Amino acid sequence: MSVVSHKRDCAASERTKSLTLERIRGLILLMRATIEKTLHSGGLAKATGVSPDTIRHYEKIGVLPSASRTESGYRLYPESAVERVLVVQRALRIGFTLAELAEVLKARDAGGAPCQRVYKLAKDKLKGIRGDIEALKRTERYLKQVLSDWEDRIRRASPGTKANLLHSLTGPIRGSSRKTNQFRRRKT
Repeated sequence: MSVVSHKRDCAASERTKSLTLERIRGLILLMRATIEKTLHSGGLAKATGVSPDTIRHYEKIGVLPSASRTESGYRLYPESAVERVLVVQRALRIGFTLAELAEVLKARDAGGAPCQRVYKLAKDKLKGIRGDIEALKRTERYLKQVLSDWEDRIRRASPGTKANLLHSLTGPIRGSSRKTNQFRRRKT
C-alpha cells in the first residue's frame, strides 16, 4: 500500500485519526488512534426510533449509563448505546419493566452476570401471559353468553321498545354461573 493511499484511508475513516509522528525525507509515518464515535441524545434517539426525552429518562433511571458531557453541557453517548436502547425496546415488548431492566443492566455494567435473574423474569412473564390468555378465554365465553342473551331480548322486544341490553348486565346471564363482578382482569 502506498503512503498516499494509506493517508487517504486514514482520512476517510470516521473511527480513526491520523497523526504525523516524524518527518523523514520521502516518508511519512502515521499513527492511528481509535476514536469511538459518540452521539448526542437527539442522534441516539433518531438512531433508535425513540424520543430524546426517552433517552434522558433511560439515563435517569439507570437503563443507560450516565452520558459524558460536552463543555456546553450536551450529553454524549457512545455508539454502543444504540444497541443498549434497542435491547431495552425489545425487552419492553415482551413484558419486562424499566425497573427490571435497570436492575439487570446495572448489575451487568458492574461486571455481574444477571442471566439467571433475566431467565426467571422471562419465565414469570410467560406465566403471566398464559394467565392473561385464560382470563381472555373466560371473558370470550362470557361475552358469547351475553350476546346470545341479547339476541333473545332483541327478538322478544317489540319494534321501537327498549331491550335494556346494558342494564341486563347487572343481573345473571342465562346459562352463566359467573358472578357479575368477575369480569375484570386479574393482576398477576
